[in-house]
Amino acid sequence: MPDTDTPVTPGPEEDVVDLLLAQHAQIEQLFLLVVGGTGDTRRDAFDDLVKLLAAHETAEEEVVHPLARTLPGGGGDAMVDDRLDEERQAKETLQTLIKGGVDADGFDTGIVLLRDAVLTHARYEERYEFPQLRQHVPVDRLRSLATAVRAAEASAPTRPHPSAQSAKGNLAAGPVLAVIDRVRDAVRKPADS
Repeated sequence: MPDTDTPVTPGPEEDVVDLLLAQHAQIEQLFLLVVGGTGDTRRDAFDDLVKLLAAHETAEEEVVHPLARTLPGGGGDAMVDDRLDEERQAKETLQTLIKGGVDADGFDTGIVLLRDAVLTHARYEERYEFPQLRQHVPVDRLRSLATAVRAAEASAPTRPHPSAQSAKGNLAAGPVLAVIDRVRDAVRKPADS
């Protein structure tokens, strides 16, 4: 079984695209554990999935998407707007699943629909956004962006917040939401044990 608790750590030669691709693979593994798991294994995998998705999308919204908007060719805005719409829909679905919990009626259907939407979103990034980044952004900048993504993830909320879905929104509300989420997580952890 993969170690899903250990975050993907960028190496000195890893760039932001490598990091995000590794996280996409980790997200896919977590979905497998949630869909195929039961009891505490399922619950723990879902909690890990929620935290990774929240941090991953926040970092993309703060670091990657703003850069993608500036890429030559004029398609950056439409490409990013499509990805943001997909992310907003996924966050809304994820919020519903969180509220009900893994034992709720409809969770099985909801998690499969979320998985399909998230993995389709990831494939669009991999097919359209990431190649554009690699083509137009210098390698050293892509490497430094891996560090920027890590920093954004460290201060990101641990739950989805569809209303904070832009670089400005995340930077303004993200730290406050992150504190609230982390307090909520700390309070729930002993109760769940």
